[in-house]
Amino acid sequence: MWSVDEAIRLQEELSKQVIVADQFSDPVRYIAGTDVEYDKDTDLIAGSIVVLDYLTMETVEVATHCMEAAFPYIPGLFSFREMPPLLKAFEKLKIIPDIFICDAQGLAHQRRFGLACHFGVTINLPVIGCGKTRLYGEYEGLGIERGSIAPLMAQDNGQHIGNAVRTQKGINPVFVSVGHKISLETATGIVLRMSTRYRLPETTRIADHYGRLAMEAYKN
Repeated sequence: MWSVDEAIRLQEELSKQVIVADQFSDPVRYIAGTDVEYDKDTDLIAGSIVVLDYLTMETVEVATHCMEAAFPYIPGLFSFREMPPLLKAFEKLKIIPDIFICDAQGLAHQRRFGLACHFGVTINLPVIGCGKTRLYGEYEGLGIERGSIAPLMAQDNGQHIGNAVRTQKGINPVFVSVGHKISLETATGIVLRMSTRYRLPETTRIADHYGRLAMEAYKN
């Protein structure tokens, strides 16, 4: 298992490999969502990946994997805890999506290498980070209307590391950032497109659902 110092050094090294330009097939045919579910009573975690038709948003494939967490719960190092079940789920996929949306941060991270970056660099595919909460960075002036966007700026050097995005009028924003092989502008547009009725993109909502089902089935 990685030590904390080793994990931080790996993040700092791998962050140099992140690509912040669009590198995916056009038109997009399949988009995937990832989520990791935690069991409240044990160290079990479930990685879930759902593949949706990009145009219809119909679910075309689901892959899950449950296992014991092999790394402690340390803010800023979630990828070392959550990557193993996600990679196992990824190995089960028959359809390889054009783009992934992770329920996680990408560049909006203190070392510019959140789970979305780690996952993207590892599988070498386009990944968007879309976090429910802000891990790092500051923003201001976000409008209340759906589609309102405010730049998320790093406290340490003022870098534009992501966007606070209002996916539905008057509700809390999500935090979009580059994971790998996609631009921030494109990532933001895709998250808005996938957030049709609710705050979170459909990819995340459906992945969360199947992650919970996988956890229940594994425990029973």
